[in-house]
Amino acid sequence: MSISTQDFDYVRAFLCDTAGIVIDKGKEYLVDSRLSMLAARTKHLTFDALLRALRAADPEVRRLAIEAMTTNETTFFRDVGPFEILRKNILPQLMTDRAATRELRFWYGASSTGQEPYSMVMMLHEHFPQLATWKVTHYATDINLEVLAKARSGRYSQIEMNRGLPANYLVKYFNKCGVEWELKPEVRRCVQFEQLNLVKQWPQLPSFDIVMLRNVMIYFDVEAKKQILGKIRSHLVPDGYLFLGTAESTLGLDDQFRSSPVDRVSVYRRADAASTLRVAS
Repeated sequence: MSISTQDFDYVRAFLCDTAGIVIDKGKEYLVDSRLSMLAARTKHLTFDALLRALRAADPEVRRLAIEAMTTNETTFFRDVGPFEILRKNILPQLMTDRAATRELRFWYGASSTGQEPYSMVMMLHEHFPQLATWKVTHYATDINLEVLAKARSGRYSQIEMNRGLPANYLVKYFNKCGVEWELKPEVRRCVQFEQLNLVKQWPQLPSFDIVMLRNVMIYFDVEAKKQILGKIRSHLVPDGYLFLGTAESTLGLDDQFRSSPVDRVSVYRRADAASTLRVAS
């Protein structure tokens, strides 16, 4: 079936208001396809029945509709560059600067099924064993409860394992579990996964040294982006670092961030950062 203009406009407004997701005109096929699949696997059975429940503000249907319309594309060590910059430049500098407190905090604001935070944990274990005696916090959030459940399980298909994960990491940090691979407990227990809607009120959060918010703001409108960046800035330590996706920027959204390009990867820092990023040769 084809979604009506009235229903499409209602779904667009609902998604923007509740989750900050912007669905452009011309994407009727996307809404129709995803919500029809959702209706087929729920008690509503039909697209029209699902929309009636959505309009009636059924909380479970609202949650499932948002989850159906979110994009959860992720891989291990996605884009590589940010992880290399962290390994070669940022983490050694932060470890020097935090030698007195011996504490580091990471936040992954759109963690999806967990590959990004788990990649970071494995990299730290591999290249910075001295951090084993530090207090290192990995806080990972996403709006989607389904992907968070998968992330907590630490289980991935062979196809997911083949996307970005070095072979030596598979051998060292995973166990075969039927047709899937499961992260070893010492990696899984390093990451705390929680639900968080970036465009709604945030829970009480600490300040973070590293914030990874990659490839999620492209789905938000300008006002939502401004609000999110402003709140991130208030939770980023003065000498901390923000990573966005390759198609994302703070330009024209928040003039209190400064870009520090390293090896063609843009790293963002608060304008009042006292130190400069030292680049390894």
